[in-house]
Amino acid sequence: MTDFTRRSALATLAATVAAPALAQQSAAPPLIPFRFEDVVRRARDLAAAPFDARVPQLPEPLQSLDFDAYRDIRFRPDRALLATQGGPFRLQLFHLGFLYSRPITVNVIRDGVPTPVAYQPQLFDYGRTRIERPLPVNLGFAGFRLHYPLNTPRIFDELIAFLGASYFRFLGREQRYGISARGLAINTEARGEPEEFPVFREFWIDVPSSGPERATVLALLDSPSVAGAYRFEIYPSEETTLDVSVTLFPRRQITSAGLAPLTSMYYSGENERRTGDDFRLEVHDSDGLMIHTGNGEWIWRPIRNPVTKTIQPFLDNNPRGFGLMQRDRRFESYQDLEANYEMRPSYWVEPTGNWGEGAVELVEIPTAAEVHDNVVAYWRPRQPYEAGQEVTFSYRLRSISAGDNLHPGGKVINTFQAPARASGSIEPADRTIRRFLIDFAGGNLSYYLSDPSLVQVVPSMSAGQIVGTFVVPNEHTGGFRAAIDLKLDPGQSADLRAYLRSGEKALTETWTYRWTVT
Repeated sequence: MTDFTRRSALATLAATVAAPALAQQSAAPPLIPFRFEDVVRRARDLAAAPFDARVPQLPEPLQSLDFDAYRDIRFRPDRALLATQGGPFRLQLFHLGFLYSRPITVNVIRDGVPTPVAYQPQLFDYGRTRIERPLPVNLGFAGFRLHYPLNTPRIFDELIAFLGASYFRFLGREQRYGISARGLAINTEARGEPEEFPVFREFWIDVPSSGPERATVLALLDSPSVAGAYRFEIYPSEETTLDVSVTLFPRRQITSAGLAPLTSMYYSGENERRTGDDFRLEVHDSDGLMIHTGNGEWIWRPIRNPVTKTIQPFLDNNPRGFGLMQRDRRFESYQDLEANYEMRPSYWVEPTGNWGEGAVELVEIPTAAEVHDNVVAYWRPRQPYEAGQEVTFSYRLRSISAGDNLHPGGKVINTFQAPARASGSIEPADRTIRRFLIDFAGGNLSYYLSDPSLVQVVPSMSAGQIVGTFVVPNEHTGGFRAAIDLKLDPGQSADLRAYLRSGEKALTETWTYRWTVT
């Protein structure tokens, strides 16, 4: 073999051996999809820097839009995003303006790669609102909503919306918007300094093209006190469910964090009439706080529209659940053909794992109109969160139609109060003595209707004294009505509790109420 031939053979052999190595060096690295852990890393980095409170001023006329003008700006349904991915979800955006001046970034994840949604005026129908000058391409959005064929197969109903601070709300089948949820509440009690409203500043939306019909929303939260990462796994259904995972990084000590906060409206109900000339008997999005305690007790606290702001903690260890509920589902109670209060959802929180010691806290704020949310409920941990600490927790949030199936015992269906005297009596009433009438129904109560003597009411109060009680069957509800006469000095407040039992067996949930003699 000549030298030339030998050199050619060696060169060919060397090229053959080196080819796999060269191919390996030139191949693109495998794609690592964007994940929740990436948002956690961003939240950690964000918490290490001072909070940026600056909000860029919106260009005119967005800066001066009133409610009607803002409401006239609508997303064009035919421009909805996610339609090309073959799934059942559609994405629409909310325009900036009116109360919503803080821009957010919305990303869509496709094949693991997040891409920001660019602002385009063509996405919106501005109605009567006139935009004379071009708006900047980096304007951003106020929020977004996902649509899904929730009630019928061919119509994309609004399923969930994120709009304003860390607020969001979602629906199950045949429900109408009322109650809202939040990512985090801080200092809702407003003790020492104003309440803080954390904001979601960026979102990532991932909708798998196959598998279960589920949408994932990742969110980055920010505020003066904390930065955080959120994951919402959204499962649309008759009772839509959200699985929520949270990682927080406090910038400073937080002594009054509110986890899984719920916000609702209560103007008037059977326990406190405030309708005046209004023909409607009741006006509320929620009528009670329900709690499933760590030791298994079920508590029902009717909501009030108080004279002054009240805060009531329910101390607990590792709660099993709590929620603001719309228990009364009778149209006759509301008589409102437009608001449809009987169709407002209840939101039920089920903690995942142990949340430790703390309290479910109920905040009630006076309101003179039904347009204001005046009720808040959340879990407040006993121990404060320290600066630099990494806090993780998770929970399930359900949008349910009533909640009658959450526990098997008897339930409170009505709470009334009146002077402690015979009905129709004209004798002067002693304002320090009050009669509370509680209707319990459901569970196994109908079993005892044939022998009512087996049922007793067990009342207690934190102050004052109980001056009388009685229990009578209520054939209209298939349960029992308990009456409790209480005496309390002027200016005092007392927490009341009562439940029905037979022997040593509890038959119902525990009713609780706060009464103040004015």
